[in-house]
Amino acid sequence: MEIALVRHGQTDFNLHGRMQGTSDIPLNETGIAQARTAARLLADERWDAVVSSTLGRAMVTADIVAAALGLEVAGRYESLVERAYGEVEGLTKAEALERFGTDWPGEEPFAALKERAVAAVDAVAAAHPVDGLVIVCHGTFIRAFADAVTGLETETPDNAHSVRFTGAPGAWVAAEGLVLR
Repeated sequence: MEIALVRHGQTDFNLHGRMQGTSDIPLNETGIAQARTAARLLADERWDAVVSSTLGRAMVTADIVAAALGLEVAGRYESLVERAYGEVEGLTKAEALERFGTDWPGEEPFAALKERAVAAVDAVAAAHPVDGLVIVCHGTFIRAFADAVTGLETETPDNAHSVRFTGAPGAWVAAEGLVLR
């Protein structure tokens, strides 16, 4: 099985460097264009199913991708949502550090996110036993999954970019798009 973890297109929070987390911020015009570009690139390959997180920015990106692949979105999963940043959502990183230091109230610990990301991707892949699965989700979620699977520190992918893995639930190997820190 091959999976492509695709980050949603740009939002205004992305554009202005605001912490987004679980806040349901829509794609902006650039994000819609990015999703269309990602869809065209994915359409050059064979994919059997598309799923997404339940946040709007990922759902719209998935809808665009699925349409380009001639598919319907096969599922939307709460387990694929972005890391919760608690009280700093809506703030820039500088504002968050000024107001709270490095202890952000309500933030999901990165170690917990890594465990959640692996469990979520494994469960979604097991629910869709196809050769090629596109999972549209979120940047820090993708980084947490990649860090957990590889044991390395990776970079968050850009909006509408994908990171590819091959294997099966519990046995993923990085294949393409991974950027190390």
